[in-house]
Amino acid sequence: MEKLSIAVIVPVLNEMKRLPDLMQMLAELNADEVMIVDGESTDGSADWLSGEISKRASESGFVYCTSSPGRALQLNSGAELCHSEILLFLHADTGIHAASLERIRDVMQNPEVVGGRFDLNLTGTGLVFRLIEFMINLRSRLSRISTGDQAMFVRREVFERLGRFPNQSLMEDIELSKRLKREGSVVCLRERITTSSRRWEKHGVMRTIVLMWKLRFLYWTGVSPGRLEKMYRHAR
Repeated sequence: MEKLSIAVIVPVLNEMKRLPDLMQMLAELNADEVMIVDGESTDGSADWLSGEISKRASESGFVYCTSSPGRALQLNSGAELCHSEILLFLHADTGIHAASLERIRDVMQNPEVVGGRFDLNLTGTGLVFRLIEFMINLRSRLSRISTGDQAMFVRREVFERLGRFPNQSLMEDIELSKRLKREGSVVCLRERITTSSRRWEKHGVMRTIVLMWKLRFLYWTGVSPGRLEKMYRHAR
């Protein structure tokens, strides 16, 4: 059976402290393409990435590009330059292993599967983070709606047919998930990837939980992403 090709697309914005570890992890994935998309970082990330990727490009398929800031814009810019059959969208603070890419290849051999995501672990050590993980994974499994920190993946042809990520400042992952469900089967893999809990730790666990549930509820009721982004920034 022919091996499906995978492109890993990572948007970055002022992630200089994490870039060395991120690049090492990406090099170990054995992906067919690795696309790093900088969104006009101001902390030196762009210069570091440009130099580092120029060293790796010939041997590992690494490519570096820039776009205007905004996760949807960055992800779409990276996807446009990729040629692989499967696109894996990875946040800069999410860890994944080469075995996870092989798992993607396995499930995507089924032509009815259009995309999917992984269960997640959070880096926080308290019991509350285990509860957050459980609720995120359960909600996603029941609804078949994924978030970006769950390492979403999709067939490139389906992604392009759906018009890529919608050009909106918030909830672009939720919106793409909704559209994917109408295209075919979306798999919720039980294999776990690791995502930083920095958002909860920085702004407070309960405050962040309440804020995210509020924003998602308002989005489902039709409040515009632009208005939600203003609420999000004000709350932070």
